[in-house]
Amino acid sequence: MGTRRWRPHGGQAGFSLVELLVSLLLAGVVSGALLQALLLDSQASQRLGRQLRERQQGQRALELLRQELQQAEWVRRGDQGVLPPGPACSLTGRRVVLQLGTASGVITYSEGPAPDLIWRGRVLLRCGPAYGLDGGLAGGQPQQRVLLDALAAEGFTTQSGPKPGLLEISLRRDLAPGQQLEQRLLAAFAIE
Repeated sequence: MGTRRWRPHGGQAGFSLVELLVSLLLAGVVSGALLQALLLDSQASQRLGRQLRERQQGQRALELLRQELQQAEWVRRGDQGVLPPGPACSLTGRRVVLQLGTASGVITYSEGPAPDLIWRGRVLLRCGPAYGLDGGLAGGQPQQRVLLDALAAEGFTTQSGPKPGLLEISLRRDLAPGQQLEQRLLAAFAIE
């Protein structure tokens, strides 16, 4: 014969208050752990997305340099005695790191303090002829634009390549504490 269990409230089965509190506590702990895991995953995704955007910005700047080097009639690195930039190019504490002579005018690249507070740290600026609607360099008044921000100290360097007519360009950027991004380019240019 079976044993008979005591059932409160007229024989209806149920949970005690302690059992309900324990199950709610366990559900809260599991939910909290899942929420924390989702937040960590979201932060990791955002960090990866920022790194990819920063890498793409650097690649675009290097690609612009490659295209302009191919159009250059002459090239002067910052350590080779550069020409003074035109009146539209304000250096204000920045140093000239590269100059390119093109049929449309001189293009000056400089690095140093940002011209405005919207930029992070040191910047790489380009001053020279603008691009026309056809995608080529247009003549006219030079324009000065920030290409990249968050440059490390000496973040833009150039040196002669392994063969004449080649230039090695290196970009180093400080993206966050302890996080540095370095990108390199080996580009060809017309030999002077």
